[in-house]
Amino acid sequence: MIKGLILSLQFFSRIPININVDFNEKNIRYSIFFLPLVGAIIGGFGGLIYYLISPYNRLVASFLALLATIILTGGLHLDGLSDTFDGFLSNRDKERTLEIMKDSRIGAFGVLILVLLILFKFILIYSIENLPLAIILSFANSRLVVARIISYKKNARPGGLGDLFHKSNPKSLMIASGIIYMAILILLDIRYLVPLLITFLAGEYISSISYKKIDGLTGDVYGAIIELGEAVSLLSFWSVMLWI
Repeated sequence: MIKGLILSLQFFSRIPININVDFNEKNIRYSIFFLPLVGAIIGGFGGLIYYLISPYNRLVASFLALLATIILTGGLHLDGLSDTFDGFLSNRDKERTLEIMKDSRIGAFGVLILVLLILFKFILIYSIENLPLAIILSFANSRLVVARIISYKKNARPGGLGDLFHKSNPKSLMIASGIIYMAILILLDIRYLVPLLITFLAGEYISSISYKKIDGLTGDVYGAIIELGEAVSLLSFWSVMLWI
């Protein structure tokens, strides 16, 4: 379990942990269990910065909170997001789409989605009243959703990193992680299940598009689901806190 947590932090964040952990199937499987926790930790750093700076200037606090989360992920998922949009919006066949997604160069669609999504997240962070908790749970929500997708959805590129995580067969651990996480949400406030549900539906929708485009998912699509899931969850928290 400890090795799984360390691997999850090392792979899905840039939090410095100088401990060597084997990148084997068992450790990969347990790393999926800790994905929501990793998201909560990343969101927690952003929430802490916002909490400390917002009494002086909420705009600056919102920007620095967002910047902190990007730094802590090393832009890993943003890279997957841009690659996914470059590929999917190219309207090519499966093989050519996968080639475009694998290309390290960024295209116009990739740039456009990065600008729009980062701006949208900034607006949401600035708009949500109880931001620290909302950003923590939103980052956890998106990663629980992607943990389920990794566990159950078909991979489109054999031999890739996404395929390694899928083949580790983390279904039972993902279910346990989901049960624990949902119990925590209910204890905090049963309304917080709503953003999780909406994020889950968004993940399913993106997965269905990916199946049509490339007959499965890849590591880039996982990254896109995490980034879009964070935005969808933040928007849902804004709505829940405003209207429910």
